[in-house]
Amino acid sequence: MPFQIYSIADFVKELATLPRAEFTLDGVYQFLKDHPIEPESLKPYLFFHSSHYTRNLIDKNDLYEVIAICWQSGQRSQIHNHRGQNCWMAVPLGKLLVQNYKVIAGSAEGGYCELAESDRYWMDPQNPGRVEPGEPIHYVANPAALGQRAVSIHLYSYPYDSCMVYFPDQKRSLEIPLHYSSEYGVLASEESRKRR
Repeated sequence: MPFQIYSIADFVKELATLPRAEFTLDGVYQFLKDHPIEPESLKPYLFFHSSHYTRNLIDKNDLYEVIAICWQSGQRSQIHNHRGQNCWMAVPLGKLLVQNYKVIAGSAEGGYCELAESDRYWMDPQNPGRVEPGEPIHYVANPAALGQRAVSIHLYSYPYDSCMVYFPDQKRSLEIPLHYSSEYGVLASEESRKRR
């Protein structure tokens, strides 16, 4: 079968036809592998910021949301979880590092919490990623050593509007709200633009 690359519009259209029964950890991961995204088609959704990565909503319904996250060189997320939701990630542009953590003491749900690094892996256009339910805590980074911007497409099921952020040095975690930097290609107002 010849290699095919999908515009983000076609990606979203194909995703909408995926039966709910196939919206599983393995099913969506395979979908990402089978539907690489054409970086040029993402331009309407790409808003970079010099001080933090941006979260740009592309598509959303009751089952999932699709977000483009834009990373300048050297930017990384805080250590966080996804509030029990499944998460898959594709990287149409650049290369990103994912560092996973496990809870070794306390609770992942807020307050006292001790973490230890577990596995780490790289994502690039040929290698998507997914969050394993057994170890859902991680950060994503665009290391400065790579010297390039990156864009990742995050697919969350179900949509959610807050997550836990972890502070290993302080051995604590807390819940924070999440915001979009843009929605459907329209930049949010300055006061509503916040980073995770």
